[in-house]
Amino acid sequence: MTAAPIRFDVNGVAHSVEVSPWKRLLDVLRDDLRLTGTKEGCGEGECGACTVLLDGVPVNSCLVAAGQCDGRTVTTVEGLARRGGDGETMLHAVQRELVERGGAQCGICTPGIAVCAAHLCDRGALAGAADPRARVRELLAGNICRCTGYQLIVDAVIAAAAAAVPALPPTDDAGERTP
Repeated sequence: MTAAPIRFDVNGVAHSVEVSPWKRLLDVLRDDLRLTGTKEGCGEGECGACTVLLDGVPVNSCLVAAGQCDGRTVTTVEGLARRGGDGETMLHAVQRELVERGGAQCGICTPGIAVCAAHLCDRGALAGAADPRARVRELLAGNICRCTGYQLIVDAVIAAAAAAVPALPPTDDAGERTP
């Protein structure tokens, strides 16, 4: 099939690329747009290394045809960070915690885990979980890490989720209701 224009928004920037509609989104991101944060781990949708958000929903970009993205919004790991008022890059809480807690080792799975975990944290998926560790493992089941054993990743996601919830103000009034 011949190349066709695909118009879509990636990380808040409008793009138009002439590609085969059957070219994988992963390849368009990496080869055409030079957004190399998204990794290819297996190319079969099994490992989650290529996870991006398509209209706010996590998908394996190795399984999505570029033609399916026309008119849609894609967020990659590069799009999780934001620019502060001073122009400095502000990492998403998940990215920051993965770095601070050593939740990234070889780096192949990290972008997909960061995108998926940010999606979960931003939507309060851990709120009220009786066993947050088990819930994180369940929610990240589509993201395979071959290096960390997941402990540090789970720690990072729990910390990031807690950072997304405003802390209660301290009180000295024993027995009083807190807000």
